Amino acid sequence: MAPPRRPRITVLGSLNIDLVSYVPHHPLPGETLTATHFATSPGGKGANQAVACAKLSRASDLSAASASADVAMVGAVGADEHGTTLRDSLASYGVDASAVAVRRGGRTGVAVVVVDEASGQNRIILSPESNHSLAPRDFERLPAPRPDLLVVQLEVPLDTVVQAMRAAAADGVPVLLNPAPAQPLPASAYRGLAHLVVNETEASILSGRPESELAHASGLDAVGGIFLDRGVSNVVITLGGRGVYYADRGGNKGLVPALKANVVDTTAAGDTFVGSYALSVVNAGDGQFDIDAAVKAANRASAITVSRKGAQTSIPWKDELQ
Repeated sequence: MAPPRRPRITVLGSLNIDLVSYVPHHPLPGETLTATHFATSPGGKGANQAVACAKLSRASDLSAASASADVAMVGAVGADEHGTTLRDSLASYGVDASAVAVRRGGRTGVAVVVVDEASGQNRIILSPESNHSLAPRDFERLPAPRPDLLVVQLEVPLDTVVQAMRAAAADGVPVLLNPAPAQPLPASAYRGLAHLVVNETEASILSGRPESELAHASGLDAVGGIFLDRGVSNVVITLGGRGVYYADRGGNKGLVPALKANVVDTTAAGDTFVGSYALSVVNAGDGQFDIDAAVKAANRASAITVSRKGAQTSIPWKDELQ
């Protein structure tokens, strides 16, 4: 008897090499700082989320065959050393990177990250390069095999993301949208959207409401309601040290407190949250998805990530959550 098919998550998004400097404080205009530490590591919101799904689906000492879900990455890199590093990194964590295109003559995306060691907060400058070579025509149909969940962000062209979401809808595949970096979205992006995960700034930009409204419960309910009215089934708003707000079309809503953590570096914290949440979605039985439990699990995983330096290396394995 054949073993049951594992659920499959496909992540469409960016792949970047992170050039990370750790500094005593973020530089002021015209100020030159000497970094206390510098690191080069694989990153990109798409790649980080794919790695988060893969690492959180299995224990560190077990093979990818033991994972609770299969994970595939769709994106583009340049035909350069950085591109090879990124594809090798995905494969090392058990992510299927066969749909990551290598652009001959193109360059791999680069993110310059500056981390304030006192707070762990980062500032990022992104050069998309080959990430922006992904075109809508490439996604008239989703890459096979058919996933159980499509995860997308906005570090690749918006029209490409929207087309991939249309293809997913036509094939009955639910979508998790993490609209970062935030930009106005067409109304069609919200209609039938299964999961929307945003931070405070993104929630403000996309809802058209001031960020100050999110400081109180009634404002959170109002902003969450805007997205639900647009057609989203599950809305999650991460609030940093205040926790995570959620609301769904079934009337469930809540504010999950943040977990205490020794914040060293916030890089990939949001991507870890998305990866954990995505696993909760695909591992739930039909009609059994529990948004409260999914948010709490994602909170736990993110708290570990912020206590470590780096992006993909800081994301915990499943057994580290125990």
